[in-house]
Amino acid sequence: MELNAFVGEWTTEATHPAVPNTVVHGESTFEWLEGEKFLINRARNEHPDFPDSISVIGLVDERIAMYYFDSRGVHRVYEMSVSDDVWRIWRDAPGFSQRFEGRLTDDGSTLSGVWQLSQDDATWADDLEITYRRSS
Repeated sequence: MELNAFVGEWTTEATHPAVPNTVVHGESTFEWLEGEKFLINRARNEHPDFPDSISVIGLVDERIAMYYFDSRGVHRVYEMSVSDDVWRIWRDAPGFSQRFEGRLTDDGSTLSGVWQLSQDDATWADDLEITYRRSS
């Protein structure tokens, strides 16, 4: 899977342990910045407790990096890999490490994955589960 596999408009459905029994609907778009060196992701959510965000993805210092910014004022830098049908994102930060693994279906129409969180630098717990469905 290359970054081009993400380009387009997607609807999203997410669940999070902080809001049990709630499916949060949203939308996400991926588009190339002119020159096709950086991929821009804009995400919006319909639930007030879930921030809207923008991410810039590209090759930085020989690795794929994702610079994340959201409507709460949070900003983070993640590493990222894309291979075969698997999308991985991670960041190691003492007391708040995160990782994501998502899989793209063979037809490229759905990407499903789970974010995990480690607050003790040893154990991981599922955090945000998200499914992207390509808009027609």
